Amino acid sequence: MSRYILLCLNLLFISLTSFAQESKVFDELTLTSKILNMERKYAVYLPPGYETSQRSYPVLYLLHGGGDDQTGWVQFGEVQHIADKAIQEGKATAMIIVMPDANTGKRGYFNDVNNEWRYEDFFFEELMPAVEKKYRIKAEKRFRAIAGLSMGGGGTFFYAMHRPELFSSACPLSASLRNATFEEFKQGLQTNKVEVKNESTLQPYYDRHNALQQIALNDIEKMKSVKWFFDCGDDDFLFEGNSLVHIAMKKKEIPHEFRIRDGGHTWTYWRTSLPEVLGFVSDTFHQK
Repeated sequence: MSRYILLCLNLLFISLTSFAQESKVFDELTLTSKILNMERKYAVYLPPGYETSQRSYPVLYLLHGGGDDQTGWVQFGEVQHIADKAIQEGKATAMIIVMPDANTGKRGYFNDVNNEWRYEDFFFEELMPAVEKKYRIKAEKRFRAIAGLSMGGGGTFFYAMHRPELFSSACPLSASLRNATFEEFKQGLQTNKVEVKNESTLQPYYDRHNALQQIALNDIEKMKSVKWFFDCGDDDFLFEGNSLVHIAMKKKEIPHEFRIRDGGHTWTYWRTSLPEVLGFVSDTFHQK
């Protein structure tokens, strides 16, 4: 009887240990933003072993596309299953994944043209410091990466262009990259009935939010300090913009990976991209 009880206790211990090693996802977390004057939601993936370890982890900021929110990568992107599998198979290192909501108040990852809605400032000045304090995150460039799809792919590209000192790698997927002419940009503001309060801010704003302008104007060495991975389907309507960015970076001799695979602008495509992203960013986290 005693051996039977001991066996049961051992099995219970193994079961509890396995349970404790499971990853966790929380998708209704909130943060008070003084910049946006509202509560902002975000989701977080904590890797297996986080709750029982004392170690700190690298972080991936994973941005959703237009029409989704912080739950997009959780619900449709199956981030927990895909990350767990990649970590278990040794294709990715254990990391924390932070997924903010950019679909409340106004849609998008940038400050508006009048600098009244300041989402980008919120991201860097409030969200990032808050989560890197709350969780055991290695808060330095080498251990910080960013990725995203569609609208979030554009956010990924421009965030890494605007703040290359913060990210070791950037992975825009099917990225919405703004490559309109300056005249088209101004016409778009008029069409959307945006009142521009200071005309002198238009050209700097355009330069800061146009993909080809960023490549032309930014410091090459700073751009090279980020490891770049682009992925877009051959049937994606954003194929041309991504290809133009690839060509421009190639001409500037900025190292980057550029992938064109069979597929369109769909979650089926992005779910197959995510394991590659996790492997790519993990390589930048590792000691060479």
